[in-house]
Amino acid sequence: MSAGSADGRAWAVLFDLDGLLVDSEPAWFAVEREVFARLEATRPWTPADQHRLVGGSIDASAQAMVRWAGSGRPPEDVVGWLVAGMAARMREGVAFKPGARELLMGVRAAGAATALVSSSHRVLVDAVLHRLPAGSFQATVAGDEVARGKPAPDPYARALSLLGLPASVAVVLEDSPTGARAGSAAGCAVVVVPDQPVLPDGHPWVQRDSLRDVTPGMLRGLLGLVGGDGSEHVQTGRAPGGQDRGEHTDDR
Repeated sequence: MSAGSADGRAWAVLFDLDGLLVDSEPAWFAVEREVFARLEATRPWTPADQHRLVGGSIDASAQAMVRWAGSGRPPEDVVGWLVAGMAARMREGVAFKPGARELLMGVRAAGAATALVSSSHRVLVDAVLHRLPAGSFQATVAGDEVARGKPAPDPYARALSLLGLPASVAVVLEDSPTGARAGSAAGCAVVVVPDQPVLPDGHPWVQRDSLRDVTPGMLRGLLGLVGGDGSEHVQTGRAPGGQDRGEHTDDR
């Protein structure tokens, strides 16, 4: 691994996709609303429903939607509808979050290895990758490429394996409690930039309001590398633990 910090030590930044790098959750809500109606649910899809799914696998989302709609439709059909609906919207364009491109370029310039680790299926991940400069990520992991999705550690563990680096030199950037738990379970430092879900009181992660507030120096500081600016100690939760929507097994 050629990536390294100012003191020559290898390090990595692992990025989530939906809600962190791209502003895709409004599109997800529109697709989920259409799919829920297609399941002949007796009530409309709500933001609260979506919040319970943010960050987890599409398979888990499909199972939850079938259950909540009281439908007998196979969840595999719902997965297909969700992926097809999102693929159509991705083809129309996707907006990057403020500071996303700049941070990606910044950590690369600072010597970090980078990986994209998403709960979305490969077809949706690739739709975003095509809009980024070639080589933006040394590794990518999609939700349909792991046995267990977030909040299990599998996606981040796979990314670390592809990079050939241990969790001790990696920082995960996430937008949801579900994804943050996956990063923690994999043994990585975690920074959360919340999109929709409210973080639980007492959460153990570093928190920032925007990717514009995340710097390579801050991330290096989390790992104890030369050039760290020490700001990782700001805006953490009050204590480890706490419950929130991300603990449901219905997460996307």
